[in-house]
Amino acid sequence: MPTPIVSKRAPIYADVPNEKWNDWRWQLSHRLNTAEDIEKVLTLTESERKALQKPDLFRVDVTPYYISLIDPNDPNDPVRKQIIPTSEEMNAFTAMMEDSLAEDRHSPVPGLVHRYPDRVLMLVTTQCASYCRYCTRSRIVGDPGQTFNRQDFEMQIEYLKRTPQVRDVLLSGGDPLVLAPKILEELLTRLREIPHIEIIRIGSRVPVFMPMRITQELCDMLARFHPLWLNIHVNHPNEISTEVAEACDRMSRAGIPLGNQSVLLAGVNDCVHIQRELVQKLTRIRVRPYYLYQCDLVEGAGHFRTPVAKGIEIIEGLRGHTSGYAVPQFIVDAPGGGGKIPVMPNYLLSMSDHKIIVRNYEGYITTYEEPTEYKSHDPKTCLFCQNKRPEPGQTGLTGLLDGDQMFIKPQDFDELHNRNGIQHRLKDEKKWKPLGIGSGETD
Repeated sequence: MPTPIVSKRAPIYADVPNEKWNDWRWQLSHRLNTAEDIEKVLTLTESERKALQKPDLFRVDVTPYYISLIDPNDPNDPVRKQIIPTSEEMNAFTAMMEDSLAEDRHSPVPGLVHRYPDRVLMLVTTQCASYCRYCTRSRIVGDPGQTFNRQDFEMQIEYLKRTPQVRDVLLSGGDPLVLAPKILEELLTRLREIPHIEIIRIGSRVPVFMPMRITQELCDMLARFHPLWLNIHVNHPNEISTEVAEACDRMSRAGIPLGNQSVLLAGVNDCVHIQRELVQKLTRIRVRPYYLYQCDLVEGAGHFRTPVAKGIEIIEGLRGHTSGYAVPQFIVDAPGGGGKIPVMPNYLLSMSDHKIIVRNYEGYITTYEEPTEYKSHDPKTCLFCQNKRPEPGQTGLTGLLDGDQMFIKPQDFDELHNRNGIQHRLKDEKKWKPLGIGSGETD
């Protein structure tokens, strides 16, 4: 069985003692962020050097461990592209947005995003171990002036206490695992004191940027707050080193289910063969591929974007060609706050009242006979349906399926389509002049 790559230290770190190299605090305090520092490891291209001299560009920081994964002789190294800025970040593109997911609009209190009925996103820090060049939250992440203080934290907790429909809290930021251990532990303790919060999730790239942070002590602490889940963020097979595999093993042994969220990036992983190797390596280290994201419409990330069709092509090349556990969902996070929308190849070709026609990954086409005497589920006799939890303002299609409503109208739909009402209002305003032959009016 293939093994993860053994990461090598860049030559400038050859004399660093192991006890320092494996200390996550040392890694954080020795991050590289200037052209002068980075050029000690890599020969910069003109585009990279130009970007690194722009002080208003999105923050740059790279841990010594992560920059050591880069092939210094390859300007197109997939790890390098994710972390070293280029002048392309300065290029605007069509539909570019600062807050493409409208998170600020769904924030009832600072740092808390309540987009879905039963779960919230809790932003607990704006700092990361290193900074991805395609960051969705580059408007706040990495900015020392954009921080969440104790007052924000108390407001988040208070909102959760008085919002009983929330059962699932996702900690993100920034990266929760760069928080001081005592602060992270306090945060988890406060969440676990809220009875209706069932699940805590953490989204972190620390296991990839700085795997030495995943100590046994940290894992033991996290295990006290089960059920707790953690999603890491690996985009390319070259990021899965021995250190990453060992960090994931420690978390798995602590009972923490692991998933992976990738972003589809042009020139990094927009290849079905790269993606297949990635998902297979992930499953070997007990990390289940969870999401493959279409790159968001965020400022500075235009050169990373691919057509949505590329993501569908990749899923087509994974489904059936590797284990089902290894196939992520391809997601478009809808601009404007529409949430995550799964997109996939079309395997359902046709359907009638008694039969469907489907195809498999090889193009094999077959029929499936529908049951003719199916007794439909009766919500009137189902205890689960009778005791369903309300979703204020977010019923969506379930309201139609449950029979609670017949249609869903967009905002101002009735006003827009009330043509007769428009005429009457115009008459009242003495602006209405009927069009007709001889009236002197034209279309």
